[in-house]
Order: sequence, then C-alpha cells, then structure tokens
Amino acid sequence: MKNGAAVNILLVDDQPGRLLSYEAILKDLGQNLVTARSGLEALERLMQDEYAVVLLDVSMPGMDGFETASLIHDHPRFERTPIIFVTGVHINELDRMKAYKLGAVDYVLIPVVPEILRSKVAVLVELHLQRRELQQLNSTLAQANAQLSAAHLDLQAEKTRELETLNASLREAVTGLEAANRALHGEILERARAEQQLKEADRLKDEFLAMLAHELRNPLAPIHNAVRIMRMKPIGDTQVEWARDVIDRQAAHLTRLVDDLLDVSRITRGKINIDARPLDLAAAVARAVETVQPLLTQQRHELQLDLPATPLNVMGDLTRVTQIIGNVLGNAAKYTDAGGKIRLGARAVGGMIEIGIHDNGIGIPASMLPTVFDLFSQAGIMDGRSRGGLGIGLALVKRLVEMHGGNVSVHSAGAGRGTEFVICLPAALPQQWTTPAAIETMADAQPAPVAPAGNGARTASKRRMLLVDDNQDALMSLANLLSLDGHEVRTASDGFRALESAPSFLPEVAVLDIGMPGMDGYELARRIRAQSWGKDLVLVALTGWGQEGDRRRSKDAGFDSHWVKPLDIDLFTRYLGCFTDPAKLRAEQQPASTPTACRAASSDSAA
Repeated sequence: MKNGAAVNILLVDDQPGRLLSYEAILKDLGQNLVTARSGLEALERLMQDEYAVVLLDVSMPGMDGFETASLIHDHPRFERTPIIFVTGVHINELDRMKAYKLGAVDYVLIPVVPEILRSKVAVLVELHLQRRELQQLNSTLAQANAQLSAAHLDLQAEKTRELETLNASLREAVTGLEAANRALHGEILERARAEQQLKEADRLKDEFLAMLAHELRNPLAPIHNAVRIMRMKPIGDTQVEWARDVIDRQAAHLTRLVDDLLDVSRITRGKINIDARPLDLAAAVARAVETVQPLLTQQRHELQLDLPATPLNVMGDLTRVTQIIGNVLGNAAKYTDAGGKIRLGARAVGGMIEIGIHDNGIGIPASMLPTVFDLFSQAGIMDGRSRGGLGIGLALVKRLVEMHGGNVSVHSAGAGRGTEFVICLPAALPQQWTTPAAIETMADAQPAPVAPAGNGARTASKRRMLLVDDNQDALMSLANLLSLDGHEVRTASDGFRALESAPSFLPEVAVLDIGMPGMDGYELARRIRAQSWGKDLVLVALTGWGQEGDRRRSKDAGFDSHWVKPLDIDLFTRYLGCFTDPAKLRAEQQPASTPTACRAASSDSAA
C-alpha cells in the first residue's frame, strides 16, 4: 500500500471466530483492523474515526447487516464508505438488489477464500488512499488559489506577469490531475474486466470438471463390468487373480477420484453436502484407521478396537463419517507421547450410535475444555511442544457431526491424564436397509466389496432387459454381466435401433445411456413412454452425468431412476428385486396403492 499512514478497516461480525479469521486474512495488508460484534458497536466505531472499508456480516442478532448498512449510509459523513457484505446463507437476486441499494460494493460467501477477500479489501483500501490523496491535492489547490487571490489584490498592477506564470503552472497541475483521474478510472474498469474474466473462468472450470467426470466414467463402466465377469468365471491362476484384484481396486479408487473431482467446485463455494445412507460403522472405522496408520506406526502407539460382534449401522455419509473418526484418531495419536495406548469403542444407545475414543496422552486442562472445538484451538500447546496442525480438525469434526444430526463431546481429568472424545451419530433403522430408495441411492456411494462368484447373493427374478449405449465396450460388458446373472438381454447401439427392436422384444426393464449421438437418452425415454408397450416398463438412466440437474432432467423425461456409471450390479439387482411385477411398477407408484418399498424408490429417484 502507498501513502504512508495505515487506514482503518472495520470488521463487523457477532461471531468471535470469524473476526479472528478476518484479522488473520487481512493482517498482511498492514492496515488498522478494528472489530465490532454488533451493528450498534459498529456505528459507535464509525462515529469515532474514519474507515476505508466496512466488512459487514449479514446475519447478526438484533440489528442485522442490512439495517446497519442503511444507518451507515444515511449519515452524510459515511454515505460513500464502501461496504462488503459477508454471508453464510443462500442469497437471491432480491437480496443482492437490496444490498446494492444500501451501498454494498460486493458480496463474500462463507467460507471465505482468503486470497479473494484480501484482494477485494486491498482494492477498496487503495481507492480510499487515492481519494484521500486527491482530497489533499484539492486542499492544496484551494490554499494556492487563496494565496493567489491575496497576491492578486495586493500586487495586481506590478505582478501581472508573475501572476500569469503562476496561472499557467496551476493549469498544468489541473491537467495532470485530470490525467491522473482518467488513469484511475481506467484502472477501475480494468479491474472490473479482470473480475468478470475470473468469474467466467470459474464457470468454465465447473463445466470442464463435469465433462471430464463424464468422460472418465464412460471407460470406467466397462472396466468395472469386465472385472465382475472375471469374478463370475473360474480362473485358477493366482497371478491372474492378483491382477484382476489390482484392476478392481484401482478402478474403485479412480471412481472415488472422479467423484472428488466433481466436489472441487462445491467445496470452493462452501457447499459441503451430507449424503446420509445406511452404513456399517465398522467400514468407516476401518477406513479411518487406515488413514492414520502411518502416524500410529511412527509413534509406536497401541490401538485397541472394541466393536461389538453385531454390526452397528448408522445413517451417515461414509466419506464424512470416516473423516470424523479419522480426525479424532489423528488428534489422539498426535497428542499422545510415543508408545501410548488408544482405544476406540462403540455401542448402541437408544436411537444413536455412540463412538468413544480414549487415549492416555497429555490431556486437556479444565479451563481449555470449552474451547477445544473452536477454530484454531490447539490444546497441545500447553506442554511447550508444537504438535503441528492449524487447529481446525476438531472444529470440522463438530460441524460434520452436527450436520449428521449428532453431537460430540470431550472429557479429560486434566493435564497428563488422557482425553476421551464421545461421538454420537443417528442409528440406521432396519427398514432403511431394504427400501429401493436406500438401494438406488447407495449406487453413488463408494463401491462395495464384490462378493465371490457363486455365493448365491443375487436372487432377484430374471427380467427381459433392453440395454442402449453407443459405447460398445460398456454395452457388451454390461450385457454379458447381466446375461451371466440369468437375465434375457437385448442390446442396441443407438435410440433408433432400440425403438425398432423393442416392440417385438417387449422388455420389462430398459437401461438407457444419456449422452448418445443422434437421439439422446432423454428423447429416447420420452418416445418409449409414448408407446403402449413402454408405459409400464422400468426405465433406468445409466450415465456418466451425475449432478442434481441431470437427475431432474431424467425424472422429467420419464425415467424411474438415475444411476451413475460404473453400475454396481449387486445394488442394481437388489433394486429390481423390490418389484414383484415390473409391468405394474408405474401403477404401483401411485400413492393410494403403492407398497412402502416401491413408494420410497419412486420418491428417491425423483429427488
């Protein structure tokens, strides 16, 4: 920043944690950061000093951000003070119009991206400094004019030539000032163009990620199907079996990476969604232990797992539950001296699953227990040694647990006496494991372990099935897999061939790809539904497109469900097995006559 003296920046938020984060983000600007925890306190600060910019939280108890902004700009002294609104809730265009009428110059969404917030505030501070410099120049110019008037009155006769010379100098100064103003205006326009280009680049990035995920899912589907076919056939060669398992594991890993790829844009916008499904707690514990195993090994800790023989089923997001348990286990390993003992146990308590993680580490003083879950809190600093980390792991645990509808608590007898964390998550009801809704939505979860061939796990009735996909590998691998499972399968590589062969075949189930040339899956679904033979069959979308808008389009086109490649054949078979008579599926989905299981499937596929 230029112009020497630091300016004041007012940070207004009722949450101390956010104020600390704003101060951490903006401290590198080298300006005076002044905080206020309410609208009234902000007005008091404004009356006491001048501020270059106000960072104002929208949602505050008492006087919210809109009211505070209105009072600020109603005062003549502050009517030009720029305001950046900060909000953690969804805003619509009416909210934006209201904010801009109140004088807002920008919106920032929570969680805040430090670089973006810092750059926006830096621009406004720079503009404030330039306005202040301009005011000083104007003041100097006014003083010079006053001196010139006095000199003109006193020396009008004999100082004409000197006065003309001075006027010429002043005209030159004014010309330079106008040039500076034009340059400043050009810089503002250039910044606006750059910001628009950044927004367009962000939009193109989201579109690219969605397209890339779709293109990656297409080759994953035949790989996944081919591995399943290999599992259903005897091999007898241990090296080939090992190679098959490697392909299976790496394809599953790549599928998870593709799903993470789609989450990038959501995470940058602070939109973390919890996809709650019934899951075995032991699976999440196993994954969490795997993530912290290197630290446990490095510290030579002894980990004791005390899980009951009867599975504990929770309603949760497998990735997030794994993250919750892994963060707490990692915290225990970090704050326990080498050679320590850590115990993880779980039990059912009422309608909740209680997970306890206890260590014999450095413990937590009673005075610090209330702040353990606060952002940037690091209880381990008390022993004088740095344990690493930024102090956000447990704050994230608390947020994720609450998003699941649970709670988390911490207990410690004091320094040197260990710590126990207790996590409570909602239990999954038995019926939640058997509805088509649960089965269909589980198709988007991490791939389940494949059951060995010939174990008799799939017992659904055999169906006449029509498969339509322009990707020959995906089409034939899925056709072979379903044929081996006993279904009567007919294939078509495009929508026109499907419409030609279907009337004579009369399929009970049709599985359609969406992104096909000529006639896409949406149009094919609408044409099938328009035929007498296609009104009551089970119509399934199988595609690499898996975003919420794609699912809505599938529902509007007449699909009963939307599945993302690669298809989990076990879940799909269980889904088909929920309907005793596929030809009556459409009639069964009416509220008056629908069995509970089929009604849940219809509701879920529309979600």
